[in-house]
Amino acid sequence: MLEKNQTITIKGTKDGLTLFIDDRESFDDVMDELAAKLSDYHPRQDEPIVPVTVKLGERYVNDQQKQQLHELIGNHKRFTIDSFDSNVIHKDEALTWKEESDVKILNRIVRSGQVLENTGDLLLIGDVNPGGKVTSTGNVFIMGNLLGIAHAGANGDQDAVIAASYMRPNQLRIADYISRAPDYDSEGVYMECGLIDDEEDKIVIDRLHVLSQKRKDISGFERRMLNG
Repeated sequence: MLEKNQTITIKGTKDGLTLFIDDRESFDDVMDELAAKLSDYHPRQDEPIVPVTVKLGERYVNDQQKQQLHELIGNHKRFTIDSFDSNVIHKDEALTWKEESDVKILNRIVRSGQVLENTGDLLLIGDVNPGGKVTSTGNVFIMGNLLGIAHAGANGDQDAVIAASYMRPNQLRIADYISRAPDYDSEGVYMECGLIDDEEDKIVIDRLHVLSQKRKDISGFERRMLNG
């Protein structure tokens, strides 16, 4: 906890140092006090580099201010900023986070030659015809026939999944993994899903109910899809 009227508190942890900055003080005052504190420290050249976590509280620091902190702390060669921890983010970052975490619902058919791209999770109510493609940075849920190409986790998320009412794709992709349609005939009654099996190191296709077992962090929305 910060002491009264103290702008900066430094505490040692097993992982390095944690720097607590009073979010009520101006940034210039913070820099002045931090410079004064660091001026009294003269590390030996054989000392290990110490990672520093900067706790900002309700303060937002922009890229220029982060660079100033990096330079000030980095001038004392045995310190390096490992991370910034703030309770607030920039509006643009909040909008990006919202876009990436929302489920986008679309009602359409993806026909041959068409490509549907999405950021975040995608719920498509309709078919993906042979030669059509859907790609998303998050999960892909298709309430219809998947007969074309589906790519989930397009930015590298290997925990992403693909689910469809009828799974007979030309190709499945999750992150950098690629698979084809299952070798058995699907009945088209139970929803199926494709996900990366860590033990087999490949995409496997299974009944949708395995998601709650293999993806413990499955969201409430996805659970409602599972349970009807």
